[in-house]
Amino acid sequence: MGKEVRNDDVVGVRRRGCTFRQNDFLPEESFRSWGNYGRALMDTPARLKDRVLTRSMDHTELVEMKARSQHEMKKTLNWWDLMWFGIGAVIGAGIFVLTGLEAKEKAGPAVVISYVVSGVSALLSVFCYTEFAVEIPVAGGSFAYLRVELGDFVAFIAAGNILLEYVIGGAAVARSWTSYFATLCNKGPEDFRIIVHSMSPDYGHLDPIAVFVLAGVCIFAVFSTKASSRFNYVASVIHLIVIAFIIVAGLINANPDNYRPFAPFGARGIFVSSAVLFFAYVGFDAVSTMAEETKNPARDIPIGLVGSMVITTSAYCLLAITLCLMQPYTSIDPDAPFSVAFSAVGWDWAKYIVAAGALKGMTTVLLVSAVGQARYLTHIARTHMMPPWFAHVDEKFGTPVNATIAMLAATAVIAFFTKLEILSNLLSISTLFIFMLVALALLVRRYYSTGVTTKSNQMIVCLTLILGSSTAISGYWASGSDGWAGYVVAGPFWLLGTAGLSLWVPQAKQPKHWGVPLVPWLPSLSIAINIFLLGSIDKDSFIRFGIWSAFLLVYYLLFGLHASYDTAKESEEGKKDGENNKVEDHAVVVDSAGPIVSSPDEV
Repeated sequence: MGKEVRNDDVVGVRRRGCTFRQNDFLPEESFRSWGNYGRALMDTPARLKDRVLTRSMDHTELVEMKARSQHEMKKTLNWWDLMWFGIGAVIGAGIFVLTGLEAKEKAGPAVVISYVVSGVSALLSVFCYTEFAVEIPVAGGSFAYLRVELGDFVAFIAAGNILLEYVIGGAAVARSWTSYFATLCNKGPEDFRIIVHSMSPDYGHLDPIAVFVLAGVCIFAVFSTKASSRFNYVASVIHLIVIAFIIVAGLINANPDNYRPFAPFGARGIFVSSAVLFFAYVGFDAVSTMAEETKNPARDIPIGLVGSMVITTSAYCLLAITLCLMQPYTSIDPDAPFSVAFSAVGWDWAKYIVAAGALKGMTTVLLVSAVGQARYLTHIARTHMMPPWFAHVDEKFGTPVNATIAMLAATAVIAFFTKLEILSNLLSISTLFIFMLVALALLVRRYYSTGVTTKSNQMIVCLTLILGSSTAISGYWASGSDGWAGYVVAGPFWLLGTAGLSLWVPQAKQPKHWGVPLVPWLPSLSIAINIFLLGSIDKDSFIRFGIWSAFLLVYYLLFGLHASYDTAKESEEGKKDGENNKVEDHAVVVDSAGPIVSSPDEV
């Protein structure tokens, strides 16, 4: 009977009314007693080695992991839904907040080049995500892809940073929502916040409106993915109309003299700005988590993801050009750049249209973010690296209710207390890190397959050259040197590593439905650009990234490792039992007179 209960806990997540029991959160063998937990901790090195070296399988993610949610998510989305989800996920606070700040302080009118660089990097990552999403259409997004190609440990560290990105990004957008709402009401950005003077200024500007907005988004995300898609579609259409108005009205008031000088801070300012502006592209990966709810992933995901990124990048570049033509970069307001720009040219009434458009954009960003982050957490919980309670998919709504509420509750708490400046500094580094890992995983997927790859050593050498040379170039850039020596030395090694993969290592696996073009060049370039942009991020962000990664490592070693190890072993035992049962079913049945039958059909 005890065995039955454990298997049930591993295969599915049961809801027992409103009560919470240990088996909802720590059902694994390692946590059934303090003695078991102590033995598990003593076995940590062996278990860690097992999880680092063992990779998941496509079939495991597609069948076994999905079964642990008890109910399936409803397949209601097509390429049209995904494209608008992508637009809604990306065009939000970034373009309306960061453009003015980066143009004024780091890039000048050349901020449009910064958007192009970030957009190219994001588009390369979109191609990599798309192949994975078509081949492994599950809710886990990059977490599932990395589990299959790079193992549990790398996948968990990456997933922890993705969840942090979503929570902090959602909190940042929610606080921006309050600021733009205040502008729409002809108030100051801080007028709707409660200022507690006894608290630190970084955490004492309490934002109840941000909490209410997130609660409303949560209700939409919980009740229906399709309803969320329809709301997002309507809001995104209105948003694009507002963006078109800003571009047309802004160009009417354009002054070409404002484009001189074009790049006052030089190339360094452009690339430093590009790393920060990557925040404006955060969110498209949420669309890949909706693959499990897509009707025809092979057709819908490539069109939806690539289409939305092309539209978004084009809109960003046009908006950046418009802003810098309306005002000299030195006069741009860093907090409300477009609203102030229209006031400066005598179109004061237009600031209300800008504020309304920004509100709609940020609302859709919050909605798509809520949908995406819940699906990430759901798939992580399916592996038991997080408590399996979060993996439950509601039978009626067909959505991951527990994960949605939990993630948005965490977002609301942070949004209530923490200023936007503190939040935005944490985002780009984790995003670039994840995108680099996904591109690396794609190369591993194409060039390595157990029992098929004959030149694994050559593949490892080539990947090491790509990663090492990209890191060297990024480090040389981060050092502040204006010379070319570092690039001349390191660049050929990247070229050698990529060419080596192309010429000397045969591809072990071809995509069944849709594949990234120009492999290995495109994924290798994605790795190089993402690592290069990491070299433009400030030291404090790396310190915060290191602290969070250390926290994730501690959690993994104390809980996630042992829970996922037990779950994987139980699953393996279950498969062996199933195979043994099949053997027994087909065994020769014998009585005292000798063999009688040789198959279950004859029985």
